[in-house]
Amino acid sequence: MKAVTKSSGRIEPIVFHTINTIFMLFVVAITLYPFLHTLAVSLNDGSDTLAGGVYFWPRAWTLENYRAVFITGTIYHAAFISVSRTVLSTVLGVFLTTMLAYTLAQKQYIFRKKISMLFILTMYFNAGLIPNYFLIKDLGLLHSFMVYILPSMVSAFNLIILRTYIRSLPGSLTESAKIDGAGEFRIFWKIIFPLCTPVLATVALFIAVGAWNSWFDTFLYASSDINLSTLQYEMMKLLGSTMSTNNDPSALAGNQHNQMQALVTPASIRAAITIVTAVPILFVYPFLQKYFVVGLNLGSVKE
Repeated sequence: MKAVTKSSGRIEPIVFHTINTIFMLFVVAITLYPFLHTLAVSLNDGSDTLAGGVYFWPRAWTLENYRAVFITGTIYHAAFISVSRTVLSTVLGVFLTTMLAYTLAQKQYIFRKKISMLFILTMYFNAGLIPNYFLIKDLGLLHSFMVYILPSMVSAFNLIILRTYIRSLPGSLTESAKIDGAGEFRIFWKIIFPLCTPVLATVALFIAVGAWNSWFDTFLYASSDINLSTLQYEMMKLLGSTMSTNNDPSALAGNQHNQMQALVTPASIRAAITIVTAVPILFVYPFLQKYFVVGLNLGSVKE
């Protein structure tokens, strides 16, 4: 009986790890396939893609799909606006949200519960699209670059994560700093902010992805100003034009690109647009990935 028990004890971990490895490989495969398929279609000749059979690897290589995406001169300026918006939103959002979270995490602050409740209510109730538009108009933010920054500077969800994480830090850290004569801002900047690195990376990724992918606010508040157009909004317009005309989008620009040999189809344009908008975030994520899971878990523990 002991021999059987020992044998079973040795086999069970092997079986578990084998099944777990197979399952995780399956998850990886179904996760990577959409991206690899989209990448293959974006690098494949549009007319050849219509025949089907393009899965992981382009059958007829071409860069015409990307040429059609970048043929208009507004794309580069729109990309600059998107990058500027993402960087500023992330930096200001992380800093100001952390400052507010630190304030609301202080037990001696008598209004912390009331202010926290006001922010939590915004997660459940929204005034609606039209009142929000008139609010932005009354604030003078229409056709202004700050319309991308100010309305989304502080998120209630990110605030709760940061506040919970700061409350989990030992109180002796701030107490000893106060004994040494440090003020609140110095404590926040020199002690609390560096200790929040894991959760700050998580929040920064949330803000950056949201700011980079956003296009609807451009449509609402700055669609008539080409100087404020974002990359995603330009891509959306290009995709809409391509889908409606079912033709080469370069023909809409009226330039020499009409002479390109490869046929550009809505499917190939859609794939190229997806890759162009996704690649920047894919480059940023590996630098934050090591903090992401740790920060999210630590910041979401119930108090």
